[in-house]
Amino acid sequence: MGNEVGASEDLRYPIGKWEIPSGELTAAQRSAFIDQIAETPARLRQAVENLTEERLTTPYRPGGWTVRQVVHHVPDSHLNSYIRFKLALTEDEPTIKTYHEELWAELPDSSGTPVAVSLSLLESLHHRWVVLLRSIRGADWSRKLKHPEVGTITLDQLLSLYGWHGRHHVAHVTCLRQRMGWD
Repeated sequence: MGNEVGASEDLRYPIGKWEIPSGELTAAQRSAFIDQIAETPARLRQAVENLTEERLTTPYRPGGWTVRQVVHHVPDSHLNSYIRFKLALTEDEPTIKTYHEELWAELPDSSGTPVAVSLSLLESLHHRWVVLLRSIRGADWSRKLKHPEVGTITLDQLLSLYGWHGRHHVAHVTCLRQRMGWD
């Protein structure tokens, strides 16, 4: 992102937008993405460490979610991804259900629940998810699912998305902390 953060687009995508990989990932790429997913809970916990209630209610960008909403969004999204992996591994090209993440972020469990609850949920979820991811072999990475908005995607592509997704939201918080001088 560089040293300057001016445009809202930069604040929205502090590590850049996800780019869908074309073709099959290498074993090394898969391992790196799985490691990123495994690290997300600790990185998110560290990103919000010692933030006051006031700071948790600060939007990470103008018009964006609060830090609290970002923290609650990550397990919401990753729960969906975990289920999507399981569906793709056990069904032939399942069509997945989308959800309105912006509306989920407004529900009481995202606006009023302490972030510690979602951080604990994320840790447990990622433990199970990483066990599943590390068990996937060979051709199973090419298994597909149908996303109503994105189209047909492989588990390789989904893996790369969620390696990016955790880092993306951690960066929302860490970049805000830097801009606000909260470190």
